[in-house]
Amino acid sequence: MRLTPSHSRAPELILLAALAASAATRPHYGGTLRLEIREAVESPDPIKITGFTPAQWDAPQHAVYTADETAPGGRPFIDSIDFRMGRRLADQTIDLDAGKADIVEIDASESRRNAAARKLWTSSPVRILLLLFGARVDDPRVREALALAVDRAAIHNVLLQRQGEISGALLPQWISGYAFLFPAAQDVAHARTLLAGVPAQSRTLTLGVPDTAHRRIADRIAINARDVGLTVTVVAGNLADVRLMDARATSVEPGKALSSLAGSLGLPITTTSDSPDAIFNAERTLLEGFRVVPLFHLPDVYAASPRVKGIGISPLGEWRFDRLWLDPPRP
Repeated sequence: MRLTPSHSRAPELILLAALAASAATRPHYGGTLRLEIREAVESPDPIKITGFTPAQWDAPQHAVYTADETAPGGRPFIDSIDFRMGRRLADQTIDLDAGKADIVEIDASESRRNAAARKLWTSSPVRILLLLFGARVDDPRVREALALAVDRAAIHNVLLQRQGEISGALLPQWISGYAFLFPAAQDVAHARTLLAGVPAQSRTLTLGVPDTAHRRIADRIAINARDVGLTVTVVAGNLADVRLMDARATSVEPGKALSSLAGSLGLPITTTSDSPDAIFNAERTLLEGFRVVPLFHLPDVYAASPRVKGIGISPLGEWRFDRLWLDPPRP
């Protein structure tokens, strides 16, 4: 068969297409990555970022890092990172859509709704959403009653859009292997029984919400509490009888993860052994008395613009900026 001119150019066209596709996905040096997070970092000293050095540290709202030319793993592809901190989730989403940010945080419940519309990066469930009681709530019956009142299943299905995991444990199942052993079921009848002998004035609580992203969950908890005989008023901030707050696992080693969690919550840890039995018993001791009530384990979820390439975060939610690059501007 004799090749026509169009046939004779087919291999060349295929090669050119392959080279173009390769060039589009090949890492490029240069560019500034614009990142927004909701946490306002109060530290007077810059946080450490692998492969980058701090060029500007205006905590708690802004920071700039530049690529370290002598980084042990080699110079990162990105020239610099521009952080904006203390940004509301709603504002972050607006900035991403407007092209003012490259990577932003989004609420875990929004990830399922926006899965088809945005490029998402999700960690393993490392954040622990929990209730932490203050010293004023000294009656363990009240603390246990609120723990039993929470309808985790309804919150998980509706408000969290089934993201993350329901849990009564501090450590996530994927780290400890035993989280399923801690109860997390709602028990309205038992909660009412516990409160039968509690004075009315002790049944009135304030529920603080430091992070406005959790307001809807707090409102649902207040409704659940009313069903068992508690009066819970939701307030913004930390000054409250009980707080709905985030903590997080910072290690894949159960002993280290539990010690870090307990320290961040101001709770005493009772073991220094790394044996599975000792860690399980230490966590059980932390949860006795219902001073802290785990509710859900949630992932970190980020949305990225199409120009961001590479691997974004580790299972623990740790950033890997030295493995990212940006598409060059189009001519």
